[in-house]
Amino acid sequence: MSASLALSLRVVRETFAISWPTVVDAAMGRVTKQRCDARLDAWSRAVVASAGLILDLEERELRATGQRYVVMSNHQSLYDVPVLFRVFGPDIRMVAKRELFEVPVFGGAMRAAGFIAINRADARASVRTFGEACARLDEGTLVWIAPEGTRSRGGALLPFKPGAFQLAIDAQAPTLPVTLDGTRHVMPPGSLRSTAGTTVRVTIHPPVYPPARGSGPAARRALMYQVRVAIESGFGSQRDRDDVRGRCRRSA
Repeated sequence: MSASLALSLRVVRETFAISWPTVVDAAMGRVTKQRCDARLDAWSRAVVASAGLILDLEERELRATGQRYVVMSNHQSLYDVPVLFRVFGPDIRMVAKRELFEVPVFGGAMRAAGFIAINRADARASVRTFGEACARLDEGTLVWIAPEGTRSRGGALLPFKPGAFQLAIDAQAPTLPVTLDGTRHVMPPGSLRSTAGTTVRVTIHPPVYPPARGSGPAARRALMYQVRVAIESGFGSQRDRDDVRGRCRRSA
């Protein structure tokens, strides 16, 4: 199918349609998580339906009910966000770059809804960010962060940034690795056009448990390696994925 600017504009319209009432609610002191969850649920449904996305979900191990997780996935496209809301439900908030929170209306709605801004150039601000993320986890909300820090243009995993893994260690929350395969074909980084009818494969891997607090850089690097291998195992042929999955489990 051909890429469409009209589809992208429809998604923008749907995004601002839920942003306005959230900003108004926040200004009037009546914003609630329940209202934000309902809007995010409706928005993700509308975006996925408008784009005609076909979600192919593989969950390799049942997750514990009520367990708090730091969800970490690769980042291929802006469509990663609605896809993850469809997979996990609306009780999830993402850690996103500070610049997004400066977009009029949209940024205010993100902040009011409990999304978490990160300024990677300011170490002190990052500490505050992780404190806010820990608070979300303590409330029972899943926290999603893309350890690459930005979208991959070619689809291959970029180097991981350590901050996401320090969050998992500080919060003592298991990391839930997720592979997103196909969203870059809907809207590649740098493009303004969206392609409808794409199949997106989402693989949820077994959780990876963090080392104890204060374990040091070597333990954090080991956690990074385990999560990276798990995410990479979601690509390629089924045989290749099973082989990498086996290596991941042996290294855990």
